[in-house]
Amino acid sequence: MPVFSVIIPLYHKDKYIEKALRSVLEQTFRDLEVIVVDDGSKGKGLEIVKSFSDPRLRVIEQENTGVSRARNNGVNASQSDLIAFLDADDWWAPDFLEKMLGLVNNFPEAAVFSSSYFKVKHGKHIPAAIGVEPGFEAGYIDYYEVYGRTFWVPVNCSFVVLRKDAFLAEKGFSPRLKFGEDFDLWLRLSLKHRFAFLNENLAFSNQDADAENRALGEKFWKKEEHVLFNLDYLQEEEYKNPALKYLLDGLRLRSLHYFYRTKQYPQEVKQIISAVDFKKHADIYYFYYKFPCWMTRLYFRFKQAGSQLKQLIKKKRTT
Repeated sequence: MPVFSVIIPLYHKDKYIEKALRSVLEQTFRDLEVIVVDDGSKGKGLEIVKSFSDPRLRVIEQENTGVSRARNNGVNASQSDLIAFLDADDWWAPDFLEKMLGLVNNFPEAAVFSSSYFKVKHGKHIPAAIGVEPGFEAGYIDYYEVYGRTFWVPVNCSFVVLRKDAFLAEKGFSPRLKFGEDFDLWLRLSLKHRFAFLNENLAFSNQDADAENRALGEKFWKKEEHVLFNLDYLQEEEYKNPALKYLLDGLRLRSLHYFYRTKQYPQEVKQIISAVDFKKHADIYYFYYKFPCWMTRLYFRFKQAGSQLKQLIKKKRTT
């Protein structure tokens, strides 16, 4: 039985899957299996995967049912007690699994293990500003506190290892959610298990991937699909734990303004935001929610135009 099972969901990531897959198969720690779950891709991604002849690689083909079911099906087919996830447009440093195994062995009380990473934006590798204390190298972390200090995610589906039994006990990712399905799982796991973190940049989170194939950005999600509309199960815990309350409120302020200024689910958004203590968060969020919507819509239009102009200037300079 391999030590690690690596699960890679694949859907329209033709340009990136080869790099992602090579980063796994060329790990310094080689006792692993890789399960690529093709979620009804129509491009050449599956063909690229099948061109690899490594015996550690398996492919599962399914109709398009979403990334949550793809990951869950990969775990259900896995042989290992330790599960690692990697998105098809991201990649690992060669010693990611070797270092993560050391974290697992050194901090056995944890069920969730993660590392720091680089954000790849416009070709630049930007070190993640994870909210650990200065000088922190490795150890158990308070997930809520660490995430809430900088709002850089300390756990993500491209730099995480989970104990399979903990994953299965939570029934994995919720297929109902389309935005924040991974965050929902980390929250559920955090209620029962400890997290361990290695403060080394061992993964690459690709923000340059095609926007239409990524869950980030200003897209409209139905409230049934968006994690921040579906956190009722945390209500009691949230008001007992100030760090959790601060984290969730910070994410609400950052993520729900698109719904607010476009008047989507106005009653639900108003109810959620009314419980936020604005004094504990940056003043800009008071402007987002307390000033007239036409002002904030104008602000975001100028902000978007400025970003586009900046990228155009950069492009001109390099051509």
